[in-house]
Amino acid sequence: MKQKLLIAQDDDSCRILKEYFATNYDYEVVGTTSNGDEVIDLIIGTQPDILILDLILPTRDGFYILDYIQTKLVTRKPKVLVLTALTQESFVSKSMSCGASDFLAKPFDSETLRRHLADLQNSYEVLPIGKNKRREIEERISSIFLTVGIPAHIKGYQFLREAIKLSISHPEIINSITKELYPAIAEKFETSPSKVERAIRHAIEVAWNRGKIENINNIFGIKVYDNNEKPTNSEFIALISDKMIIDSRG
Repeated sequence: MKQKLLIAQDDDSCRILKEYFATNYDYEVVGTTSNGDEVIDLIIGTQPDILILDLILPTRDGFYILDYIQTKLVTRKPKVLVLTALTQESFVSKSMSCGASDFLAKPFDSETLRRHLADLQNSYEVLPIGKNKRREIEERISSIFLTVGIPAHIKGYQFLREAIKLSISHPEIINSITKELYPAIAEKFETSPSKVERAIRHAIEVAWNRGKIENINNIFGIKVYDNNEKPTNSEFIALISDKMIIDSRG
C-alpha cells in the first residue's frame, strides 16, 4: 500500500518534492501547501501517513503545527519529517521534543530523502520502550550526530543511527556486529553488510576529520578520545548506545 504524503514547504521545495514523488511509486502526494494556516486543514482532510514539514512557513510556523498535531489533533496523527534549512542543534532538539519523528537539513538530495523516509516508516519498531522515551532517544541521537559533525546526507548517517537504535533495544547484538548487526541493517536498507560497514566507518571518519572530537568528550563529561584515537565501528556504536540506555533510565 502506498504511503500518503502531505508536503508543507516553500514553493521551490514543493515543486522539487512533487517531481520526485511523481516517479516514486511507493508514495502518493495527497496535498501540498506553502501556507502554515492550510496545513492543519489538509492533515484533517487528507489523513496523510507522513507530513514533510518546514519550520519556516508564513502565518503558522512548523513548531505551531507540531504542537497542534500532538496536543489538539483528534484524528490519526501523521509521522512528521522536518525538512528545513534551520539546522542548529536547538532547532533539532525542539523539533523532536515537539513531536517530529525525524529531521533532515536543506539542501537535500533524493537518495538521502529516500533513506529518511524508509527509516521513518519503521521508526518506532526498533525501540520497544514507551513513546516518550523513544522520542527522547531519537532526539538525542540526532543531536549527537549534529554535535559531532556527522552530516545527514551521507549513507553512514542512517546506518549508524539504525545501529545505535538496534543496540539500545538488543544490547547483545553489539557482540555480533558482523554476523547480526550489519546484516540486519543491510536487509532494511536493501544493501550489503559490507557496504553498511564501510559507510559507518566513513561517517565516523568524517566526524574525526572535522576535528569535533572535543564535542564527543563534552557529551560524556570526560576525555574519551583525542585526535589520534579513532574508535572502531563497534566501539563507537557501543559508546553512544550505552549513553542512550543510561540516559533513558534517568
